[in-house]
Amino acid sequence: MLKINNKIIKDTILLALMQISLDFSAIFMNSFITRRLGAAAVGIFSLMGSFLGLASILASGNAFLCTSRLIAEESGKSNGNPNRVLLHGIKLCTVLSISTSVLVIFFSENLAVRFFGTESADSVIFAIRLMPAALVSGSISACFKGYFNACRKASTAAIGDILEFIVKSAVIVFMTLSGNSSACQIMIVSIISGNIVSLLFMLFLFARERDCNCSHNHSTGSLNFRQYLQLAFPIMFGGLLTSALSSANDALVPVCLRQAGDSQEQAFAFFGVFEAIVIPAIFFPSVIPCSLSGIVVTETARASAAKNLDKIRRMTARLIQYTLIYAAVSGVFLFVFGTQIGELLGGGETAGKLISAIAPVVPFIYLEIILEAIIKGLGLQGFSSVNYLAEYVIRISAVLIFVPQLGFTGIIISYYSSNVFGNISRLVKVIRYTGTTVHDFPALSWICKERVVQIRQKSH
Repeated sequence: MLKINNKIIKDTILLALMQISLDFSAIFMNSFITRRLGAAAVGIFSLMGSFLGLASILASGNAFLCTSRLIAEESGKSNGNPNRVLLHGIKLCTVLSISTSVLVIFFSENLAVRFFGTESADSVIFAIRLMPAALVSGSISACFKGYFNACRKASTAAIGDILEFIVKSAVIVFMTLSGNSSACQIMIVSIISGNIVSLLFMLFLFARERDCNCSHNHSTGSLNFRQYLQLAFPIMFGGLLTSALSSANDALVPVCLRQAGDSQEQAFAFFGVFEAIVIPAIFFPSVIPCSLSGIVVTETARASAAKNLDKIRRMTARLIQYTLIYAAVSGVFLFVFGTQIGELLGGGETAGKLISAIAPVVPFIYLEIILEAIIKGLGLQGFSSVNYLAEYVIRISAVLIFVPQLGFTGIIISYYSSNVFGNISRLVKVIRYTGTTVHDFPALSWICKERVVQIRQKSH
């Protein structure tokens, strides 16, 4: 147990350092794009990224999460064969990515006009028709990343992400400096390049280290392809639902900003500042819980398969406690220095005010990262999907009601209402399901004991 805990700590620290490097680089890349192509281009970049994320979920079936969880569960069984589960995942991704690619190409013109709301849609149509290359390569690469993550080699998947980002960034810089002004084309070509290089890297590592430390490769395995589909579809549906609702929310923000009186260019510019400056700043301290979340999914799934409820309960309590402490400190820092951070990153006073305004809800945002990892590791995908649906109904409703009247203040209202509701629901569900009590929280238990002592002293 001590050895596993030490590995989790080491992997979390390593992944956090890698993620910090990626986040810093992404912020500088957003600043570069803003300076060269304008803030509106960053808004289009963000919207294209949201649309591609939705298409990727359709094409991969949420492959990283599926393979991470199901391979981790397989490795916890005496007759498990993780390599066979990986093969099932690749088969499913191949079918889904080809089918999605056909639909994307067929409906490219309608998607360009309706999703992006632009009249000069030729460059957007061309970019959408290039998407199949990104979808196929990204889907298969995600399967291998999930495989390495489940085999407690999370740093391998992270290195693949870093390599992918380096290639993508190099292509963006090259195309931008070469005079290409189409944000959509720049983005899709860069993603295709990064995905292909990442996939080749994953294939090379898999061929070199085919036998996973946790696998029983001579076994036939506990899952056939049909059983894999039965387990994967709920996970896929949850990811698809979340991505679809997130994309709908992102698409509605520029529309509602135009209803508030902004022009189309101003709406995309404001949206670009929010996505490129405010959101990265808010989520930058979350590198630790984000790095830990992938490990939590696999460890929880492994413990669940082994029926080790005591480990799940203790791990849940400590994760919740330390996440809340870390998130509270991060939220205070962002609230106090939000204005300076916004101006430093090039978002000006508007970005700074938004960072400070959203900072108080940071504990709920960061807690979601860990709670969702526990929920997915326990296989509570049904609850996750219903909760996300309710959360996004609240968020989208707030956007539709308040943004046309209040502008960006409406976006802040939507973040507060949805995050508070959604994460209180998650917290209650996890605590009840795992049987966690106040005695499992060391800090809270100590506070309660001290309070009892004080009451007894006063009574005497």
